[in-house]
Amino acid sequence: MGMRKVAVVGAGMTKFMRRAQETGRELAYQATKMALDSCEMTLDDIDSVALGTAPDAFDGVHMKGEYLSDGAGAWNKPYMRCYVGGGTGVFAAIQGWYQVASGLFDTCLVVCEEKMSSCKPHPQGAFLTIFDHTTERALKPNLIWIFALEMNRYMTVHGLEKKDIARVAVKNKRNALDHPCAQVAADITVEDVLNSEVLAWPVQRLDVSPTSDGAASMVLAAEHVAKRITDKPVWIKGVGWSLDTAYWTNRDLYYPKYVESAARMAYDMAGIKEPRKEIHVVEPYDPFDYKELHHLEGLLLCEKGEAPRLTADGVTARDGDMPVCPSGGLLGVGNPIAASGIMKLNEIFWQLRGEAGKRQVPGQPRTGLAQSWGDLMQVGCVVVLGI
Repeated sequence: MGMRKVAVVGAGMTKFMRRAQETGRELAYQATKMALDSCEMTLDDIDSVALGTAPDAFDGVHMKGEYLSDGAGAWNKPYMRCYVGGGTGVFAAIQGWYQVASGLFDTCLVVCEEKMSSCKPHPQGAFLTIFDHTTERALKPNLIWIFALEMNRYMTVHGLEKKDIARVAVKNKRNALDHPCAQVAADITVEDVLNSEVLAWPVQRLDVSPTSDGAASMVLAAEHVAKRITDKPVWIKGVGWSLDTAYWTNRDLYYPKYVESAARMAYDMAGIKEPRKEIHVVEPYDPFDYKELHHLEGLLLCEKGEAPRLTADGVTARDGDMPVCPSGGLLGVGNPIAASGIMKLNEIFWQLRGEAGKRQVPGQPRTGLAQSWGDLMQVGCVVVLGI
């Protein structure tokens, strides 16, 4: 039996913010209910649940997959949890796609949640534990300075200045002004970014996405079910993932090969030969502003080192030739780790259906891409959506 066609038929997400009141369970419930309501379905219509949530320390609970299961609608249903750090959101959607495409189930609810403000004293305390205990952890590294090394390498190889990268933060935070769920939307300038606090050179405060709490969800359905549910299904055309070595010291950090590998897998499945011409709207993973540029190059949407020029020329603006992060991305909407990937998939879903409101890109995009990245800078996950 061949793989079946799978559509996204519903989507929902909470506002991204720091929350003292709601639990992760409640956030998962809110996003799940919104996704089901959006396509007039109930839990009785759902055959299985795929949950994505990053390590337990972020929510401050043990066995977080079990803890979140009822809030995610998984009571008495086949249920699986996956996580690959920041790559989790898109990877969870791939897991849901497999469940339906394989013929195992006709419908699958994909739910991703993160409550990062629960991690004490700070999420970086959890990130410390992902490094090699012998060769790296003794240096007391954190993700900020590991990303600073990567950002510096990217800038050095291509002869870039900080302003070339700061434009991404400016674009995305402005785009987020039109997103009702945004946490740190702002009308800022390149000078604001360059004058913000230095965290670990060349990373500055406004180069970085915030600590966020939130959840996002989507409903997947097999073709025969999708056509009963909606006259505007958005099809999952291709999926791809790749895991490089976790030893970041053994890789040249100027280029994300793992993203290219994942993209090629998704493009092959989707029948895409010329990504730059065939992908109309893009939501790459942007926890740091340089990562949007890094990932655009890894996604083969421009040549190596070309992404900063495209940004400066307005090509990646919402009304540009290749809109990138019209949602506002993680830099503007927020970054509750696992939920971030679903937020990006949801944005593509809404864009392709013409339902993105003030964020809607001009024309009628027919094909879009969402990508997430995580663990120790070595996970690439890509999904291509189309109508």
